[in-house]
Amino acid sequence: MRIAIFNQKGGVGKTTTALNLGAALHRSGNAPLLIDLDPQGHLSSIHGNIPLASDQSLFAFFQDQQSLQSLEVEWEHIGSLIPAHQQLIKVDSIFGKGPAVLNKLRLGLDALEAEHPDRHCLIDCCPYIGVLALNAIFACDTLLIPVSTDYLSLQAAEHITRTLQVLEPVMKRRVNRTYLLTRFDRRRRMSEDVRQRLCERYGDDVLDVVIAENVTVAESPSLQQDVFRHNASSSGAHDYRSLLAELAERGCLPLKTN
Repeated sequence: MRIAIFNQKGGVGKTTTALNLGAALHRSGNAPLLIDLDPQGHLSSIHGNIPLASDQSLFAFFQDQQSLQSLEVEWEHIGSLIPAHQQLIKVDSIFGKGPAVLNKLRLGLDALEAEHPDRHCLIDCCPYIGVLALNAIFACDTLLIPVSTDYLSLQAAEHITRTLQVLEPVMKRRVNRTYLLTRFDRRRRMSEDVRQRLCERYGDDVLDVVIAENVTVAESPSLQQDVFRHNASSSGAHDYRSLLAELAERGCLPLKTN
């Protein structure tokens, strides 16, 4: 299954969720492929040992027709990564928004799945609608939308809803979507208020699990670690284990059992 992690706002936990959900999958025996689709390359920087050249990054897939498989880098304790490069910022201006480029990632992943039919894919998106994010939406089985517990993040989720209303007639399908509350602080009234508003608007599409504000979750990327390697007994690690379990229960990430 392919999950694109996207919100039209930065700082809501997209990269953190890609990192830690990937680590949770690895620990369950389902090592995934992570794709860094953000020119800022935050997910790639957490890996810490990626090629620096653009022709060894996801940009080469768009620009030079390289296969996704040729660009994979092993990521210990997680699975594999296709790294980003700052040159990805040029994709919009180079290719425009025709059907061929919007379906490029989907077709590339279709080819990759022939080699790895049982591997899940997590796509860390850039925080704006353009060719890159549209590629992820066209390619994914589920859109996972992190919403931090503030009103601007809630507003950004509304923008995504309007975007999907425009896209879905073109795609000829409803994009399955789930909303994940992040940076949730039970001491703040605003957190519960945002949660109630989200549930009123999106109902069962809102996940029961929340990712609470947690020092371990915040610290681990700076140490180039996922939350489990940093502190597997932390409440942050518990939250991401629970997230994987709920996504599996919903059929978004079915898990292999040994």
